[in-house]
Amino acid sequence: MPVTRTFRITIMERATRDARFRQHLLTEAINQLLAGDLAAGKAMLRDYIHATISFERLARALKKSSKSLHRMLGSRGNPTAESLFGIIKFLQTYERVQLRVKSHRSAA
Repeated sequence: MPVTRTFRITIMERATRDARFRQHLLTEAINQLLAGDLAAGKAMLRDYIHATISFERLARALKKSSKSLHRMLGSRGNPTAESLFGIIKFLQTYERVQLRVKSHRSAA
């Protein structure tokens, strides 16, 4: 189900005014990637980038083209670990957070 323009605008407006929301959006994107849901994780990263730094500014910071970043995080994109972790590292610095992996035993 595609995300509507109204929903994207709502996300962007809230991210602009709510630092905790931005941090949770970034954290949840990483959690989705770690859980193996690459499509959801990449979509959430795209929403976070659109709502905060912009693909153009991120591209300049990473010395990559914004078109390349869009492709990587697109629905059919397949970013390398180096590229994906580079994006995550920069976004953590930008948001002034340090994300950590914490293990939990699964119930099953």
